[in-house]
Amino acid sequence: MIITWYGQSCFKIQSKDTTIVTDPFDKSIGLKPYAGGADVVTVSHSHYDHNNVGALRGAPFVINTPGEYEIKNIFINGLSSFHDKKSGAERGLNTIYVFEAEDMRVCHLGDLGEILSDKAIDNLGQVDILMVPVGGVYTIDAKEASELIDRIEPSIVLPMHYKIPTVNIKFDPLDKFLSARGTKSKEAMDHLTIKKKELVAEENKVIVLAPAH
Repeated sequence: MIITWYGQSCFKIQSKDTTIVTDPFDKSIGLKPYAGGADVVTVSHSHYDHNNVGALRGAPFVINTPGEYEIKNIFINGLSSFHDKKSGAERGLNTIYVFEAEDMRVCHLGDLGEILSDKAIDNLGQVDILMVPVGGVYTIDAKEASELIDRIEPSIVLPMHYKIPTVNIKFDPLDKFLSARGTKSKEAMDHLTIKKKELVAEENKVIVLAPAH
């Protein structure tokens, strides 16, 4: 599996001959949108920085609601959550997606704004790779993200939705999250290439990805 980050909450997940893109953003946030192809695109909620499906080439299968899906031997489970701590009264709903491919489970939390209950975490199941928003303002913040990681206990953590150069939304920087995790700045990787057997020795390992352009 190869995972590439494009900024904000947009990842490309490549599993064999299948490509999934999550939360494609609009150029108005200050980054160049992902404009490649995909077999599947998931949308956590209908905000301009997460639902720019039209920028993708071809005709990908679009998933923008909770439910269970199977596309090209990849299982996707969309779970309903809230974009705020007031049961959606401020910013509405958010869909969490769990992808199962190559005997690994990847969880993309979208724009999660609430503190998940124990039941909600149980519904996620075992998570190998967790994509978690850490920039606060419109989502959980660095401290809340760190506490959530300890409860979910993934092997690998990929932080997303934080302040990077040129992004014109006022998020908290990555260092605030790294400090909450008790670690220093990390050298960013261009992408993550991972196999199931490589997860065995990992526990809550934070990997920082550089945004692809």
